Amino acid sequence: MARDSTGYTVGFAVAVCVICGIGVAGAAVALGPRQAENKVLDQQKQVLYVAGLLKPGQEVTADEVTALFEKNIRPEVIDLKTGNPAKGVEAKGFDQRRAQKDPATSTAAPDNAAKVFRLPNNALVYHVLKDGKTDTLIIPIEGYGLWSVLYGYMALDDDTTTVKGITFYAHAETPGLGGEVDNPKWKALWPGRKVYDDKGQPALSVIKGRAGDPKTDPYHVDGLSGATITSNGVTNLVKFWFGKDGYGPFLSNFRKSAGKG
Repeated sequence: MARDSTGYTVGFAVAVCVICGIGVAGAAVALGPRQAENKVLDQQKQVLYVAGLLKPGQEVTADEVTALFEKNIRPEVIDLKTGNPAKGVEAKGFDQRRAQKDPATSTAAPDNAAKVFRLPNNALVYHVLKDGKTDTLIIPIEGYGLWSVLYGYMALDDDTTTVKGITFYAHAETPGLGGEVDNPKWKALWPGRKVYDDKGQPALSVIKGRAGDPKTDPYHVDGLSGATITSNGVTNLVKFWFGKDGYGPFLSNFRKSAGKG
């Protein structure tokens, strides 16, 4: 067949596509386990950061992260609706975001300002241990900002209301504006704030302008300059996930078991 014929050109293009397709598929299969390991490692890092067991920029190996996590953190899968430990679900390998997207393992969320559309039947929380007891609880949080869903974690003292830290590990907010949710200076304003008011209702909010210090103004955090919608989004997601449709039942159960409520 002549090289300048239509048949040769089409055949060559098909052959190249097949070879490239096989190569891409093979690479995806080969890299799959490593990608899964990296995903778990990143999740462990984020939990350690918000728990204060790792500092931003601290250089650690994968083995060191795993060892630090296994020594200090106890993951627990809970039934989100009841707040009780989930039956027959292991924490290892549990992917909450995947469960949330699957209609078989999730339900439609009630209308909410955080724009959370589905709730996983089961959810993952983390206990930070001290002398074998829970010293801090790490709670996954998510909700819509201006351009994207913000995914993060909040660390609470064992009283289940005092904030010890917050972090957002995935979002697409505008750099320098809503993207300031990543700014260590802004995140440093959260420790000592209170999630719940005296009546047990979620009350913590990001306000426009400056808030007072945690002792005199425990329910407010400084707003993000030029990013009112993202600030409101953070308020909305905090109030949703710490309410009755989020982790409220789990935290209530924890307080009762710990004799704190």
